[in-house]
Amino acid sequence: METTRLLDAALRKAAAVWVAPHGRRATLVWALWRDGAVWVAVGGGEQEVPGLADGIGCTVTVRSPSTHSHLTEVSAIAHLVEPDPDLRAALAAARLNAEPRYTQVFRVEPT
Repeated sequence: METTRLLDAALRKAAAVWVAPHGRRATLVWALWRDGAVWVAVGGGEQEVPGLADGIGCTVTVRSPSTHSHLTEVSAIAHLVEPDPDLRAALAAARLNAEPRYTQVFRVEPT
């Protein structure tokens, strides 16, 4: 899928995306691109994304890591997941400046 390749190239270096659950404003969040999805950790002192819930449709906006201009916008579905040890380690590594304190993790998968 062309969108997945574009996201893969853009998100290798980017650590933040805009996520807008349908009917809500976009929120800038740190995220992890892995396995064809954007992983977003929220709650517990971490970032909040109002309206993000299991099964909710959203829009993910990505900016170019080099020019910071709008690169692409994709439709996605959020899925609440229980992170396994590998995902926990990847989220901790992606969060370079602090120990993660999230309470929920969403796999936001392009549709």
